[in-house]
Amino acid sequence: MPSRRASLVWITASIVLLLATSGLTQARWARLAPFPEPDEELYGVAAGGKMYVLGGFGAGKARGAVFEYDPAGDRWTKKKPMARPVHHQAMLEYQGKIYLFGGFVFPTTGAGWEPVDNAWEYDPAADTWKALAPMPSKRGSAVVAEVGGKMYLIGGATTVEGSKEPAINGNGPARVVTTNDVYDPATNTWQSRAPMALGRNHAFAGAVNGKVYVIGGRVAHAFVTVSSNTDIVEEYDPATNMWSGLKAKMPTPRSGGGWGTYNGRIYVAGGEVATPDWAGAFRALEVYEPATNSWTKMPPMPMPRHGVAGAVLGNRLHLVSGMITSAAAGAGQDPKMEVHTSLHDVINLP
Repeated sequence: MPSRRASLVWITASIVLLLATSGLTQARWARLAPFPEPDEELYGVAAGGKMYVLGGFGAGKARGAVFEYDPAGDRWTKKKPMARPVHHQAMLEYQGKIYLFGGFVFPTTGAGWEPVDNAWEYDPAADTWKALAPMPSKRGSAVVAEVGGKMYLIGGATTVEGSKEPAINGNGPARVVTTNDVYDPATNTWQSRAPMALGRNHAFAGAVNGKVYVIGGRVAHAFVTVSSNTDIVEEYDPATNMWSGLKAKMPTPRSGGGWGTYNGRIYVAGGEVATPDWAGAFRALEVYEPATNSWTKMPPMPMPRHGVAGAVLGNRLHLVSGMITSAAAGAGQDPKMEVHTSLHDVINLP
């Protein structure tokens, strides 16, 4: 029989967990200034107290747009475009600068997504771009997270080894990778690290307590029409260069949404799915807490969408623009089905 002290400890812990979960589930959405140029495949990042939204699909030709959101005035400002416009780039903020890795461009011949190995540093204060050492390999739709001043670029998709095709498309093969490369901004150099177990792209990611988490994403291909979503979560420890056993699975398998990290939790929003029977976008907002290896569901987004830009400013998760259907719903069939929203939704985080 447990002691009275042990029982009190268990009850107290249960109350704390209940209050934390209640705080997550009772949060409410609000609406802020709409995004000026609605699109999909947008990525968000916070820097200097402002949110930056970069990218844009542009019918597959990579718009390379850069917008700054100032919460003080609730307004958007258009900045200089990317030095080389891409879509499906990996992106993060470090010491006030924004780092951008890889992505896809429209090929010079044919169609599809051509992976690139470009790496860039964007200075929001000066509104300038600087080229960095290129990545060890060409890939797009990877994820990146920073630990200890180094940036871990993980996963993604590229062309098949030995292929003469410069791009991937939905009618041919693609190679989904487990690659883990680390970039050191202090020395402008790259090194290879231990690969993750499951190759995926269009995933979600975050760094918490010195470890990197890769969540969900897309397997088998980069195009949603010929791939499958996964709910797998993997943990990488840069200190030991080791990957953990699989963590608690994401409740809703999905890919291509927005995300943000705050207070030891990783928030995963939206995404898309395509199966032989249905295609759609998600409203789901789910929260992973590495400390407890557990998931909590929050109130879903007001509008379903994929390719949505996410970032945390203060204690608020911002989710901006995106496409309210799956790309599979209209791509190549009915362009009017490709509906992009200007909505800019925000929710307070506990």
